[in-house]
Amino acid sequence: MSEKCDFGLIGLAVMGENLALNVESRGYSVAVYNRTTEKTDAFIAGRAAGKKFVGCHTLEDLVKSLKTPRKVMMLVKAGPAVDAIIESLLPLMDKGDIIIDGGNTLYSDTERRTKYVEEKGLLYSGTGVSGGEEGALKGPSLMPGGSEAAWPELKEIFQSIAAKVGPNDDIPCCEWVGPRGAGHYVKMVHNGIEYGDMQMICEAYFLLKHGIGLTNEELYDVFAEWNKGELQSYLIEITRDIFSVKDEKTGDFLVDKVLDRAGAKGTGKWMSQLALDLGVPSTLVTTAVYARSLSAVKEARVRASKVLSGPTETYSGDKQEFINHVRDALYASKIMSYAQGFVQLQAAAAEHDWPLNYGDCALLWRGGCIIRAQFLDRIKEAFDADANLENLLLAPYFTDAVKKAEAGWRNVVATAATLGIPAPAFAGALAYYDGYRRANLPANLLQAQRDYFGAHTFQRTDEEGTFHAEWLKLRKEPEA
Repeated sequence: MSEKCDFGLIGLAVMGENLALNVESRGYSVAVYNRTTEKTDAFIAGRAAGKKFVGCHTLEDLVKSLKTPRKVMMLVKAGPAVDAIIESLLPLMDKGDIIIDGGNTLYSDTERRTKYVEEKGLLYSGTGVSGGEEGALKGPSLMPGGSEAAWPELKEIFQSIAAKVGPNDDIPCCEWVGPRGAGHYVKMVHNGIEYGDMQMICEAYFLLKHGIGLTNEELYDVFAEWNKGELQSYLIEITRDIFSVKDEKTGDFLVDKVLDRAGAKGTGKWMSQLALDLGVPSTLVTTAVYARSLSAVKEARVRASKVLSGPTETYSGDKQEFINHVRDALYASKIMSYAQGFVQLQAAAAEHDWPLNYGDCALLWRGGCIIRAQFLDRIKEAFDADANLENLLLAPYFTDAVKKAEAGWRNVVATAATLGIPAPAFAGALAYYDGYRRANLPANLLQAQRDYFGAHTFQRTDEEGTFHAEWLKLRKEPEA
């Protein structure tokens, strides 16, 4: 190609290759670079052959091959590699050029990098990308943040490659999120909610398998039915599919051959840690992170299983009724998880002065991403009706949905405890609901304890001010 390219991409792992092919398929020309030049050459000779691509062996060549203002997107491992590439690009690029980070980057790094790059006269966009390899190729969810001046230059390309939703499939799952690290923060919350969704689905599976003895064929039918209703989502869909897959080696169901040790890449942990910093109760993502941590100690669990005892019976009630109750528990717990996620977004927005549109955030996740679900339309409707909605649970739709599911949900949590089947997310979600719906909690006693041993003071219910009591002097003397 003799003409200069519309877009530059650094990093040709599968995500990078697929996103580059997506951009090119929308009518744009793309220059690509990978640190390993053989990777670049193989891509140009293979999947990119005959298409509007330019393969570059140096970053200087990449920058020279682009139209101005240049748009260079990095899809590399988060961390020092990103800083190194930024340092290499800065002397090569001009004022108004745009550097984009599409990796799973910690939002605070994006806050720092945006300020640094802007001080050098360039623009920076920390853009959350969700949807995995398939989404990158066919249409991801994109959550761009960073330098606001970059958005008009990126909007056309980003919205053309993003997943589309709506009655006519014409609403892109991509919109400007907010300044500095807002895009990567929203992506992190997406991933944290994903952690919770996956854990809750796994608990539903475990209860149906070990509580009432459903076979994989029966589990397939249950999840297929759930995917037609209010639980319809990508994760329910792929869970259904998993129960149908047989191992090519043995002919047995493959899910039963997969070791029960789950991996993690850290974004769920980030959300949990940041929730603690903000003082907001994002309990579902924290429970999900700890559940993965417990799964990781497989050998210890095997040893413990030979020593520790618990219930061994199965559920003796009506199977279909229990299946319906598990569905209720899953849906109600899902509502709790999203409610917590949006409360954390609201707290972070206030902390960092990000003008987030929460309805738009829900729409960004409606297609292309891992947590895409019919359910998200209801969240957008709730925030469209009340942009300052304090908690999703207070929106009429979700208030009613939880009320309908509550009896079954409570039955499932109680049954799980009776049968000794772990359901920490279901139980934690119910505890959050019961705590949030009560005007009074036992924290009065907790604060009294703190004041007793540490003079931490307390407030009163009957008058304004801050108080301290001489508990030791005022107490009833214990009998000798």
